[in-house]
Amino acid sequence: MTSSQNEARPPAARKLSSTRRWQLTGGALLIAVVVVLIDQGTKVWAEATLTERERIPLIGDLLGLQLAYNPGAAFSFGEDFTWVFALLAVAATVTAIVFAFRVQRRGWAIVVGALGGAAASHAGDRLFRDPGFARGHVVDFLAYGNWFIGNIADIVIFTAAIAGALLAIRNDTERKNET
Repeated sequence: MTSSQNEARPPAARKLSSTRRWQLTGGALLIAVVVVLIDQGTKVWAEATLTERERIPLIGDLLGLQLAYNPGAAFSFGEDFTWVFALLAVAATVTAIVFAFRVQRRGWAIVVGALGGAAASHAGDRLFRDPGFARGHVVDFLAYGNWFIGNIADIVIFTAAIAGALLAIRNDTERKNET
């Protein structure tokens, strides 16, 4: 196939070289490891430095530091179902690993790696922290006003979800323009 014929094919139909595929997969997995290390490192720092009773203001009442242990999901929803969140976090981690081996674009590799790392970090909390296996509480320390307390993995999930939505919109627009 000539290069002009290859350029005329839709991007989804292009075959990636094995080198390029491994670069994308390796990049996604590397991002995931970095996210886990940063999230878990900041949680270790938070547990060693902060208390549950005292809030340290960073930006007035808008943003501060305060240690919290969350057995539930966002906004402490579902506190009695920690084991379900542990299963979901493990499933999300496995799904991200599978997608890391299938990713074909750099943007998606970044999103998949970030989401996978954040899910893996939350899974680690759920599986291995107190009060016990598959009942562990997520360590939170970034206090957003009086709304909620989160962590680095939460920021990564939020940011990667927005990036993924923007990539999906861009991909959809590209497909429409090709027809």
